[in-house]
Amino acid sequence: MKNKKIIITGSSGFIGYHVSKKLLEKKYSVIGIDNHNNYYNPKIKLLRLKELKKNKNFKFCRFDIKNKNKFNQILNKTKPYIIIHLAAQAGVRYSFKEPQKYIDSNITGFTNILEGMKKFSLKKLIYASSSSVYGDCKKFPFNENLELNPLNFYGQTKLINEKIANIYEKNYGIKAIGLRFFTVYGPHGRPDMLIPKIINKIKNNKTLELYNNGNHFRDFTYVEDVSNIIYTITKKINYNFHQRLFNICSGKEINIKKIIKIIEINLNKKIKITNKPFQRGDMKKTHGNNLLLKKVYKITKFVKFEDGIKKTLKIDF
Repeated sequence: MKNKKIIITGSSGFIGYHVSKKLLEKKYSVIGIDNHNNYYNPKIKLLRLKELKKNKNFKFCRFDIKNKNKFNQILNKTKPYIIIHLAAQAGVRYSFKEPQKYIDSNITGFTNILEGMKKFSLKKLIYASSSSVYGDCKKFPFNENLELNPLNFYGQTKLINEKIANIYEKNYGIKAIGLRFFTVYGPHGRPDMLIPKIINKIKNNKTLELYNNGNHFRDFTYVEDVSNIIYTITKKINYNFHQRLFNICSGKEINIKKIIKIIEINLNKKIKITNKPFQRGDMKKTHGNNLLLKKVYKITKFVKFEDGIKKTLKIDF
């Protein structure tokens, strides 16, 4: 493969940072795009960016993917081998407060990427979907062919992404692979997510607000597994297989209360908890089936949750 240029949107984000780092290690040239918004502390994004800039094969462009003209300029200049689209307005509860931001970033921004690919005859796209598309599905573990019913605005925008990608494939030949991420955790995580919150509260002797008394179950996926999977897909894209959507998950469900205990044991410290009622838009349980991913891309190894927590606690900026 002569062209090893890859555009990664959301490169300063949690998953984007780890994927960028992995591909740079594998000698790809990465063009990172991020708007560094203030959904959470932008200093964290700047620290991730600082690490990426240490590699000479990393170039960074700060702008919002809502800016269609700017994105087209980058595409025209770089003509990437593939685009890995990880930029999005994240957060389930926040989507009830600021729905317009989700439309602007997750729908308009996504469409801008596909329009740019159409304009410059680019055909390869990997994009982030979410386990939130499953909503209140009752059949566990979730497989990719279930009927979908998102419970929140964020999940709905991700489902719309999947439908838009399908339209562009049928009409313009853009081969897009959607990755339904289940709860991703690991070093340099987003501070608004559960595991970083637990760690922060314990270390700082603060109280954790625990919804539904912790009676949720989640399928946690270690971020290095995610970056390895995306690297494998980038290297071995299989467009002949009929399936374009894959669950990215460990395939194991864990209760939130058990997660808290595991972190407490590792830090040798108890956490203070205030119980809160069940939140609208939340999924009580996520549990994914990853057999399709294993079959198509020969992915066999996933980091055990206990080991992933130990790695997470060891590494920091």
